[in-house]
Amino acid sequence: MASPITSSFQTSNLRSAFLGERKGFTVYSAPATNVGFLKKAVECKESRIGKQPIEVPANVTLKLEGQSLEVKGPLGQLSMILPREVVVEKQESGILRVRKAMETRRANQMHGLFRTLTDNMVVGVSKGFEKRLQLIGVGYRATLEGRILVLSLGFSHPVRMDIPDGIQVKVEENTRIIVSGYDKSEIGQFAASIRKWRPPEPYKGKGVKYADEIVRRKEGKAGKKK
Repeated sequence: MASPITSSFQTSNLRSAFLGERKGFTVYSAPATNVGFLKKAVECKESRIGKQPIEVPANVTLKLEGQSLEVKGPLGQLSMILPREVVVEKQESGILRVRKAMETRRANQMHGLFRTLTDNMVVGVSKGFEKRLQLIGVGYRATLEGRILVLSLGFSHPVRMDIPDGIQVKVEENTRIIVSGYDKSEIGQFAASIRKWRPPEPYKGKGVKYADEIVRRKEGKAGKKK
């Protein structure tokens, strides 16, 4: 059994060997606060959509105060708060440009998004948008009662939907619905709320679908083979 003196001597030799004293060199230690990691710069490519200019018609007026943008035209008025990652500039030629205020990944994402939203505001108040839906099915029909859209979709009772302000609805031949207005997001939301009452089913195609929607049809169950 090794004595306490021998074990302490071996421990000191191991410690000195680990620190490099037996090899004839000195190990320098640095404080943990001075040790750091190099950060790689994030390269953000400019959005192809974001760098496209926005043409402003003569009948549209813009009001820009800080990050608040207000657009007014013959069809209505829209406003939006821009994030700090993007800025809107109006040139003397009447062209509107959305630029990045900083070089970050989030700024690159916001660049194309808010350029599209700004363009939708300009087009909406000057020309407007519309969404068309079609009712397919026996007995499926739509009618208007003032500002209320009434749908007969095979339920035990008709579906009555209040039309929001700023949106116009037309019904053609009791089976075609046209939703129009100047706010593209509101038009899409109301059209989607109409469609959700009876989405088109894949076997016979019955339901409410968009006019340009392609419904993937499925083959029905085949009988037992003899």
